[in-house]
Amino acid sequence: MILSPGRGESLRSPAARALLAVALAVSLLLGGAFLAVGRLHSSPADVLDHPSRTATDEQTRAEVVEQAKRIVIIARLQQPSAGYLLMSCKDRDDPPYQGAVYMNFVVPAGSGAVGYMQAIAAAMVGHGWHEGPRPNQHLNGKTLSKDGVTAIFYEDIDHPNHGVARLYGQCRDMNNHRGDTTGWVNITDELR
Repeated sequence: MILSPGRGESLRSPAARALLAVALAVSLLLGGAFLAVGRLHSSPADVLDHPSRTATDEQTRAEVVEQAKRIVIIARLQQPSAGYLLMSCKDRDDPPYQGAVYMNFVVPAGSGAVGYMQAIAAAMVGHGWHEGPRPNQHLNGKTLSKDGVTAIFYEDIDHPNHGVARLYGQCRDMNNHRGDTTGWVNITDELR
């Protein structure tokens, strides 16, 4: 295609150049604004990297252990045994950390695990806990939460007359525990 001499000249006129410069400047400004706004919004990773309120090791422990004690009383759990662990919310070693309690208990004879888990959930809802979606790996399990603590209840498949409760606190402990060699701490005596 051959351009006529008059047409190519119109793109070189001062008005056309000004219009092209304005269009380029506007697109650059909008692109920069898009990038800047994207950085202003926090992502889920930002919440983990910078919790709004941090917690000490003692506060992290108390958050889940105290709720475990209350659950034993509210749900009238029989023969509870439990362990506590401070675990990373990001990977195996890096902060922030959350407290975790793994608790086992006996399902009363004749009540059935499914009915017992429902009774536990009903008792806890009556004390301000909120029921959430079922845990993925446990068909008849229950998930409840209160004050930043999530509790997951389910039947112990290996021991049909036992139940399991897992409690997880908030990811707020920013202390450095990379070199800790401490594992599970038995807290059974604190629950009885």
